[in-house]
Amino acid sequence: MIHGVELFPLRRIQDERGMVMHHLKSTDAHFEKFGEIYYSVIYPGVIKAWHLHSHMTINYAVVVGEIKLVVYDQRPESPTKGQLHEIYVGQSNYQMVRVPPGVVNGFVAVGGEKAIVANCADMAHDPTEITRIDPFTPTIPYNWQIKHG
Repeated sequence: MIHGVELFPLRRIQDERGMVMHHLKSTDAHFEKFGEIYYSVIYPGVIKAWHLHSHMTINYAVVVGEIKLVVYDQRPESPTKGQLHEIYVGQSNYQMVRVPPGVVNGFVAVGGEKAIVANCADMAHDPTEITRIDPFTPTIPYNWQIKHG
């Protein structure tokens, strides 16, 4: 796993009326601070990558569908510099993924349906602290094609 990226199993409470899906509470031991929450809808076959935040900590949870989240560590001082990791998140693996500042990340919907990704970030959106990188850049050793076999 990439240094600083953390996974937290999340609770779902289901009954005949529907379901409550927890994400992050101020009473959770791993809660740091609240900045904003937003939802990102991603359609099948679309790549939302790469994102690099210089200050924001991301706390992703997938409330509809499934995604493959890819994280890449390009931080010069990190013990996992140069490592890449795939994390499958969604209904079959409901968890929160914390991505610290400086870790490049992106995702794609898997399973042929759209996904809705919630981010409970630790700061409000600031367009000056995010760098967007082409998903096919040769500087990140990742191929977004489906792997068969």
